[in-house]
Amino acid sequence: MAVELCLLLLLFCGSTISEVQPIYKPPPGTLDFGFVPSKTYDTGAYHEPGSIGILFKIVHAFLYLVQPNSFPQDLIRKVAQQQLGKTQGDYQKAIYYEIGFIVSAALGLLFILLLPLVGLCFCMCRCCDNCGGEMHQRQKKNADCQRSCFATFLFVASLIISVGVLCAYAANQHLTNQVRGAKKLVNSNFKDLKIFLNDTPAQIDYLVNQYNTAKDKALSDLNNVGPVLGTRVQEQLGKEVRPALDAALTMAGAIRETKEALENVSVSVEVLQEGTERLHANLTDVKTHLSNTLNDSACNAAQAASTCNIIRNSLSQLNVNANFSGLPGVSSQLAKVNDVLKIDLSSLVQKGYAAFNDTPDLVVNQTRNILSDIKSVLESIGSNITTFTKALPVQKILDDLMVYLTQSEAYVQDYFPLVEQYDFYRWLGCLILCCMVVLILVFYYLGLLCGTCGYDKHASPTTRGCISNTGGNFLMAGVGFSFLFSWVLMTVVVLTFVTGGNVEKLVCEPFEDKNLFKVLDTPYLLNQQWKNYLAGILFKNPNVNLTFEKVYSDCKENKGIYTSLHLEYLFNINEFLNISMYTEDVALKIEHIQINLSKIILLDEIGKENLLNFSSSGIDGIDFSAYLTEINKSVTKVDLLSFANDLEARADQLPKGALENALKGHANSIRMIHNQQVVPLEQAMSTLNQSIRLLKKTSSELMVKVKNVISAVNAAQFLINNNASQVIVQETKKYMDTIVGYFEQYTEWVKESIAMEVAACKPIANVIDTAVDIFLCSYITDSVNTFWFGLGGSSMFLIPAIIFAVKLSKYYRRMDTEDVYDDSVEQW
Repeated sequence: MAVELCLLLLLFCGSTISEVQPIYKPPPGTLDFGFVPSKTYDTGAYHEPGSIGILFKIVHAFLYLVQPNSFPQDLIRKVAQQQLGKTQGDYQKAIYYEIGFIVSAALGLLFILLLPLVGLCFCMCRCCDNCGGEMHQRQKKNADCQRSCFATFLFVASLIISVGVLCAYAANQHLTNQVRGAKKLVNSNFKDLKIFLNDTPAQIDYLVNQYNTAKDKALSDLNNVGPVLGTRVQEQLGKEVRPALDAALTMAGAIRETKEALENVSVSVEVLQEGTERLHANLTDVKTHLSNTLNDSACNAAQAASTCNIIRNSLSQLNVNANFSGLPGVSSQLAKVNDVLKIDLSSLVQKGYAAFNDTPDLVVNQTRNILSDIKSVLESIGSNITTFTKALPVQKILDDLMVYLTQSEAYVQDYFPLVEQYDFYRWLGCLILCCMVVLILVFYYLGLLCGTCGYDKHASPTTRGCISNTGGNFLMAGVGFSFLFSWVLMTVVVLTFVTGGNVEKLVCEPFEDKNLFKVLDTPYLLNQQWKNYLAGILFKNPNVNLTFEKVYSDCKENKGIYTSLHLEYLFNINEFLNISMYTEDVALKIEHIQINLSKIILLDEIGKENLLNFSSSGIDGIDFSAYLTEINKSVTKVDLLSFANDLEARADQLPKGALENALKGHANSIRMIHNQQVVPLEQAMSTLNQSIRLLKKTSSELMVKVKNVISAVNAAQFLINNNASQVIVQETKKYMDTIVGYFEQYTEWVKESIAMEVAACKPIANVIDTAVDIFLCSYITDSVNTFWFGLGGSSMFLIPAIIFAVKLSKYYRRMDTEDVYDDSVEQW
């Protein structure tokens, strides 16, 4: 069966192992293969005895007192190898180990032999009117005290016997109940084994089908080779290409900004020249009119003379401060920049961007044939797995195992009624034994009851009542049945004690602490030619380290049968079947991917010449200091608004009249000139200032900047034309490792599933636990041991009960003769 299970595992083991270990192993996206389908096993291989478990523990403690020695592994090994006695001292060791059982059994045999003999002698002695057989009772002063003590001791002994027989009956009934309920547990084990067999094909199919998960992911990456591989190549090249194109695009923007700035300078200078001339003329008119007003006779008055003189002295401030007529023109620079802009540099750079962004498409177009071959390889892997699946007779093996299991179940079901029938006979026999003890107890209890109730302390021994006399007869009847049944009871006790006790010590306890497996795993124990018996059976190779203990422990932990039975020694998965050849083929085909990016032109010669023309446009020759000098000046020497406000304030100091009104009119004219002429001129100066400063910034080391841009573009173009192959090889290897990594994830997942989930052998451990731990130990051995413990205790206490009953019956039975008083010791 184990070999068939090995073959069963070949399908998913052999078809999943890969030995490809690339140098670079990137962390590919984790694939989700889901969970291997499995059902929950119903059998709980654990028995809880209930309240009777207390009795089981007491019996275990008693057995420990009888036999406290550790499990004799060496002796068991010698017995199994039929070598016991060949070494000096073996029998002494065996006797030492069994000394507790030997002594107890010897005492039991003495009980069996002596008690019937003592009973026979006792009966013959009483028939001769001795041993208490004489119906004559001598009177004593302490007769009442003796009677009470004998009655008490007999009652206590009867109670102890009652407890013992109740324990025996409980153990007997417990065993019967467990046997009747064992059918459900047996069916549960068969059900789990069927689940084990039925689920295995589905688990195998699931593992095989999950190859599609890895394949689909690989195909997805292959179908998206542009976004995957092309993007990776693009990202690596983009580290140099994009900054170069960005610099060129920035320079194209700078050219446009330079043109706008030059146009602003040209227009602003023209506006400022015309405006300052017009402003100068208007200010001259204002000064003329204001001077005429101040020459009026009203200014000669004492109150206005000083004010007029102050105003007259300030007229020189009404003049234009800045002189824009001498600034150099920028028409030549503007003309050259316009010539540069006839070529759209931004469009040329965008073409470079577009060409570079087409890298994924280039990768797709240039790898189409190779990717088709890779896809064919992946499909062939799946086809080979499917073919191999169909080639293995998995279903036939499982069907044969299922037939065998069904036949075994039918056999058990057919013979289970016979087991129950024999258990009924056993139960009936044990019940008869208990009834023997109960019969004795009935006589004792009736004797105590009748004797105690019918006893009259005022009546003489010869005049005792009928009830009291009947009680004494019951006690003697109990004594008689004790002699008749005790040897039978003790015979059963000794046999069950020796058998059940040794089974507990030599099977159950070693099974629980796994010492029994250590004995079974002893080299050359079960076969003198094989070091490891289990490995010899399964693999025909006894040198393989496969032990019963390890198999049982692994199955107990519900590991896969492949791991538990170490089937790798029967079928080396890595060598028997693997997909390394396919992954190597895939890797080789991916490595042969050749991608040519020489068609990518970042910036053609026209664009580069355009940049050089811009650098020689002459904007760096503009006299920026002359412009900034005039720009930093104010339009007029004095703020016209302040002058107008001051003029109006001084006019208010004059007497009311035409002079005051005339001066205020001139102040309003000055304000009008400021608003209509000075403010526009200031705005034009601000525009000129911004444009000049922008041109100054742009022209600073313009030739160096342009050369740097061209050098960066040339370096990026050189990388694409000459060194891109290295980047492509590097990224292709990463891409290859990603694809192969999907299959490595699949194989690792399959190996882990095989080890822990597929064909989990917990039902096998459950069958062993059910057979040994539950049926043999918990059901049978514990019940049998508790039965002999209770029955043996009852049998032992029959001896003091006999003595007390005989003594007590003398005080209850009606005597033939009596003494008035006798102080001597009674002889019986």
